[in-house]
Amino acid sequence: MFTSKGPTLRELAEQALTSVERGYDLLAPKFDHTPFRTPDRFLEATESALTRLGPFDSGLDVCCGTGAGLDVLRAVCRRRVTGVDFSAGMLDRIRGDEPGPPAVHRVRGDARALPFGAAFDLAVSFGAFGHFLPAERPGLFAEVHRVLRPGGVFAFPVAAPPRIGTPMHWTLLGFDVAMRVRNRVWRPPFVMYYRTWPLGAVRADLERAGFVVELHALEEFGRRADGSPRCRLVVARKPG
Repeated sequence: MFTSKGPTLRELAEQALTSVERGYDLLAPKFDHTPFRTPDRFLEATESALTRLGPFDSGLDVCCGTGAGLDVLRAVCRRRVTGVDFSAGMLDRIRGDEPGPPAVHRVRGDARALPFGAAFDLAVSFGAFGHFLPAERPGLFAEVHRVLRPGGVFAFPVAAPPRIGTPMHWTLLGFDVAMRVRNRVWRPPFVMYYRTWPLGAVRADLERAGFVVELHALEEFGRRADGSPRCRLVVARKPG
């Protein structure tokens, strides 16, 4: 799962025993060499779908990390691209020498209290939602809704959950159980869960925040035996 350039087991343990913010500051120099970075196939499929929905002027990557999703925004936005994250270490790893417009702006901030007005036509997020507890979803969505202009879009990919009883099902369940035990016995907590983002509940919270929600199949990932997509792009639009 990890390349030779990735973190050691000791470094991962040190990260897991601290706070989320401090943990990502520690992991930042090697983050792009871990499986935690969003795979390129998700980024490319999202870019393709957003190209058909755009173009957009200003884009925001919520919880941008080291900036993998910013390349998606630069491909579909014409004027301004901004990444926001609460880890200074992760922001420091974002490349600042990309040729041509739009320029990339890095902002340190908490997604639960975004430091912007209604300035964006598009917001995206990749791989960060496990850091938000279900009770925090409404507030997160309300913040994204607030910083979008009328007609703006909030988009993110959601993979179908693994079938019950498969190896991946047990792997994710085991990870979440281990994290819950860790957070009961160790402080500060490290919030990271894989099974707290069910599509039905997410869609309901988006609609309560004022979005009109569409689901777009990302056909690059194929379909399951029952015909349902293996991955969807959630497209939540702020009414114009």
